[in-house]
Amino acid sequence: MWIKIAVGITAIAAIAAGAVPFLQQRDGNVVDKSLMTYQVSRGDLSVTVTENGMLESSNNEEIKCMVKGGSTVLWVIETGTIVETGEELVRMDTSLIEDNITQQQITYERAVANEIIAQSEVDVAKTNIEEYLNGTYLEERNTIEKSIFDSEEMVKKRQLAFESSLRLASKGMFGSLQMESEQYAVDSARKDLELQKSKLETLDRYKKKKTLQQLQSALNAAQARLAAEEASLKLAKDRLDRDKEQLKNCIITAPAEGMVIFPSAAEWKETPDIEEGARVREQQTLLMIPDTSKMQVKVGVHESKVGRLRIGMTAKVALQDLELTGKVNEIAEVTRPAGWWTGNMVKYDTMIRLDPQPGLKPGMSAVVDIVLANYTDVLKVPVAAIVESTDGYLCWIRKNGQIEKRKVTLGDTNDEYTVVESGLSEGDDVVLNPLSHLKQAEQEALKPGNSSRVSSQSVGDTPAKGTNKKSDSTATPKKSADDPQKEKPQTDSQKLMKAADKNGDGFLQKSELPSRDQANFSKIDTNKDNKISVSELSDVLESAKGK
Repeated sequence: MWIKIAVGITAIAAIAAGAVPFLQQRDGNVVDKSLMTYQVSRGDLSVTVTENGMLESSNNEEIKCMVKGGSTVLWVIETGTIVETGEELVRMDTSLIEDNITQQQITYERAVANEIIAQSEVDVAKTNIEEYLNGTYLEERNTIEKSIFDSEEMVKKRQLAFESSLRLASKGMFGSLQMESEQYAVDSARKDLELQKSKLETLDRYKKKKTLQQLQSALNAAQARLAAEEASLKLAKDRLDRDKEQLKNCIITAPAEGMVIFPSAAEWKETPDIEEGARVREQQTLLMIPDTSKMQVKVGVHESKVGRLRIGMTAKVALQDLELTGKVNEIAEVTRPAGWWTGNMVKYDTMIRLDPQPGLKPGMSAVVDIVLANYTDVLKVPVAAIVESTDGYLCWIRKNGQIEKRKVTLGDTNDEYTVVESGLSEGDDVVLNPLSHLKQAEQEALKPGNSSRVSSQSVGDTPAKGTNKKSDSTATPKKSADDPQKEKPQTDSQKLMKAADKNGDGFLQKSELPSRDQANFSKIDTNKDNKISVSELSDVLESAKGK
């Protein structure tokens, strides 16, 4: 930078030999021989997306917590351990489950007793119905039928006695009172017969039906109580069995042989969730047994570049001491959650499939270069030679001892080089980092509404031919002429002061000058106050320019 060139105070004391020529090189088109240039040439250009990722398997046997309500991990096997089928992997706290089993055992035994009582009540109710139909009812009916039989015989007997008395009365042997007594006996026997028949009808039509309904209701109630007790018993049994199963679930064993690994921790956490004393939830994945024959790399691609990705694109994967070639296998449709732990960067998960390779292990870090495009025999220049202006993309070339500005049309680009579609020719010498060396480049970049940095398009952004893509994120806001905070451009003397003033007091002390330049200190310090001010620097600069 020009400040480093101007630090020598010999240039201040003999400005015509140092500072003035330098300033003239920035203001004019005189070539500074110290400028770094790059000769434009044709060659190959590869445009890639580079992201860091982690090796994982696309097919994992997940080991999950099956304990209802979760539990606390008492012991867990170390990640990376090779295990056999049935080997213990995780042991969880069983104290709460054991207490539940004890309580459920008591509830179950009580339910068994209640079910037995309810079953007995049902059996008694059924017996009561059978007893009535085959016992009580028949006894009552037979008793009434006997009474009817006796009443019928009594009616016959009384009728015969009445008829006999009637014959005797016709002969004058019975009086009227005796006949009335005989008639009453006949009528009484008939009434008694009617009463017994009425009892039989009442028994068959009403009493039997009523009694059966009462007995059936008692049976139904007993059966309902039995069903409730059976349901309670089943529920108690299920709960007891479930708690016993939960007790078994507290010991997790390997379902298959292989290497056991922890699931990846969340990006905002430093450690996985699985460790001794950790609380785990139901269905949480505790461990995984990956299929190492189906490995892939998971990377997050920035939203500005994901639009150029396509399934099947080639990707170069660099591991610790191994370089592999893979293919883009999957591109997420939705972004991964962004947060403070990711710097609020929006990225899309992308999977790179790898061919089977011995020695690949889940969790290995990888650097992935996804090849977006390959260009052969194209004109290219370093991105450090390009400045973005309101007029488009510009660069400066050194030609015939002069610096010449060129407007260029750019094509695709990567982090180092960009394709030039027009504006330059093969063999042109372009100035590198012109903002730091050319006043004209700095003025172009500082134009209102223009980017104030060297143009470096994001990898993957391809400008259309004949158009210039501008970056809105780095645009310099316009300031009005009345803006009190508008910064005035620094003068040459102010720039030199800023470069050499080590203690920042706004003056140059003799001790701040290099030893070889301290002899010229008194020539510049015109007021002899043992310090050089900006105005004294300005005077000597103007004097030197007039020579």
